[in-house]
Amino acid sequence: MPSASLLTERLRRLAPEAIAFGIIGAGNTLLYLAICWVAMGIGPVKASVLATVITTTLAYVANRYWTYRHHTRTALRREYTLFFGFNLIGMVIQSGMTALGKYGIGLSEHDDKLQLLGMTTIGIVIGTIFRFWAYRTFVFLKPPVDGHEGAITDMDATAGFAELSAIDEPGSVAHLELRPELDPR
Repeated sequence: MPSASLLTERLRRLAPEAIAFGIIGAGNTLLYLAICWVAMGIGPVKASVLATVITTTLAYVANRYWTYRHHTRTALRREYTLFFGFNLIGMVIQSGMTALGKYGIGLSEHDDKLQLLGMTTIGIVIGTIFRFWAYRTFVFLKPPVDGHEGAITDMDATAGFAELSAIDEPGSVAHLELRPELDPR
């Protein structure tokens, strides 16, 4: 079990990233809710999808050039494909909560706008936790530590997933030897 000082150090290093991510997320959430409010006439689920597509692109740019500016830059196609893919999952979480409010609970976009936005906000919280984990794990790679990370920086999303699934393949990037001092064996 990690000691309290190791946990404190890890949280100290994670805090600036989480704060920047949170600021971008808060701004995008306000924009998202404004777009949903204005576009509610086309239907709450369609409005949610529209707002997600617009704010996803803005979030990618802000996260790439602020939150994860010190992380290894990989191919734009790889990053944006993964970013958008994980945002689609987040959109399903968010829109799923909106759909649950509309179709499961029976809320109306005419009479229950605030309750529908409340359901969407719950979805946003769950989706945000998922996105934060996914971005830092798969999209914006950590800065190189031992030189092996550069081997995957030019891969596209498909190749990246193929490497992740190649853990048991000798010689794959996913099967690189650890530095001796980090090897748990």
